[in-house]
Amino acid sequence: MSVIPRGSHGYLKKSVGFADHCPRCAKGPLVTDSANGELFCSNCGYVIKERLADIGPGWRAFTQEEKNDRIQTGSPPNLAMHDMGLSTVIGTSNIDASGKSLPASMKSTIERLRTWDGRSKVHASEDRNMRQAFSELDRLADKLIVNDIVNEKSAYIYRKALERGLVRGRSISALIAAALYAACRDTETPRTLKDISVISGIRKKEIARCYRILFRELDLRMPVVDPVKCIARIASKVGIQERTKRKAMEILRWAEEDRSSAGKDPMGLAASALYVACVLENENKTQKDVAGAASVTEVTIRNRQKGLRAILEVKGVFLIPVSH
Repeated sequence: MSVIPRGSHGYLKKSVGFADHCPRCAKGPLVTDSANGELFCSNCGYVIKERLADIGPGWRAFTQEEKNDRIQTGSPPNLAMHDMGLSTVIGTSNIDASGKSLPASMKSTIERLRTWDGRSKVHASEDRNMRQAFSELDRLADKLIVNDIVNEKSAYIYRKALERGLVRGRSISALIAAALYAACRDTETPRTLKDISVISGIRKKEIARCYRILFRELDLRMPVVDPVKCIARIASKVGIQERTKRKAMEILRWAEEDRSSAGKDPMGLAASALYVACVLENENKTQKDVAGAASVTEVTIRNRQKGLRAILEVKGVFLIPVSH
């Protein structure tokens, strides 16, 4: 298996056991990304499979003795599972090792074993709490389309909150939603409180209150959100061309150099830059369209547009006023 370096995001490995070429373009070889376990085409980027099974070794060797005594131990621990994925599970398929169906008398026995196996893994209230919380986390992460890094970071924050006793007397669903929002902020994933509120069915005010508790009690340090990362999210909702998106990114870089973006809402600033880029590139998009996709008001876009207009004039670009 040959490995292609991919910087800090993992490695690209030529796939083994699959077709040699992409089923869509039939050109590029298929590669897997060890960072998130995706199988995709190296030519067109088409994703064939997500979350491939981990068939590699699960050991870690830090000394020479450990290297000499290393053995296969399965997949690494997963924080987003209540037992970290270290326990065994009796499968739901009623077949034996040879692939034959189990007799009726044995099926009832296996069903009882499954029941007792599930009960035996929950020894304390914390286990039941994490099982419920991480089940809700999987549902939210699936609907928000976030990667495994955000998922495990959310689980880590929730485990810390459980250790500090912050869950007692509070809603599990609200706290896990707040932990997911904190993980999105920490990994600079563009997801807003409104997005999580709509998906979870919990009031935005309740999630914000739980997030403030996590932020204060766990002493979290959140990076400043880069408005450039919000451009693609807004543009995809409105249907803006790639040329206009690149122009908006350039405008945001100018604003960052001028230090006029400090203290501004990243989503509002990105929406304003995108609207200004639409005007410069003669793309017919209104302030209402962009504001709706960014979940901000049209007044916010107009206010941020004043500062961006001054920056553009310094660069020799004059914006023709357009009334929408």
